[in-house]
Amino acid sequence: MASSSSTPLSISSSSTLIDGKAPLQSAAASSQCVTLPTLPRPPVPSQNRPRKATTYSRKIARNVTAIATGEAPAEVATTEVPEIVKTVQEAWEKVEDKYAVSSLAAAGFVGLWVSAGMISALDRLPLIPGVLEIVGIGYTGWFAYKNLIFKPDREALIQKVKDTYKEIIGSS
Repeated sequence: MASSSSTPLSISSSSTLIDGKAPLQSAAASSQCVTLPTLPRPPVPSQNRPRKATTYSRKIARNVTAIATGEAPAEVATTEVPEIVKTVQEAWEKVEDKYAVSSLAAAGFVGLWVSAGMISALDRLPLIPGVLEIVGIGYTGWFAYKNLIFKPDREALIQKVKDTYKEIIGSS
């Protein structure tokens, strides 16, 4: 293993922090470090290769920069929170029972996930997707004929939607 003389391996210990915690040191642990042999250099590009591809990859390598230290750019530090985020934060602060709202949101997410799984399973069956498409087209046609073609039916539908909206949101 580590005592083999044919490969350049040596084992030593380091007192570096891993995950912010000091490593456990035993009394038997001494200076140990593992080093591996170096890899051979990559082959020199052949003359058969087009020069355009190598030039392009060199340009990519030159355009990479990283900021190791320093202050954050002014545009990053002064960005404002979008209006929708402020509205959501204000609405969340007004909620009294945050546990119930969080539970309902989690249950809604699980319900969406399960229904997406069921739909994808039905979609893999041979005849079901075509039949469901025909049913959807038929229902859309029936709904348009029943509620959208004639003016009194349209007005009744609009009134029903407004009433439902007021029930959910409240009278305002």
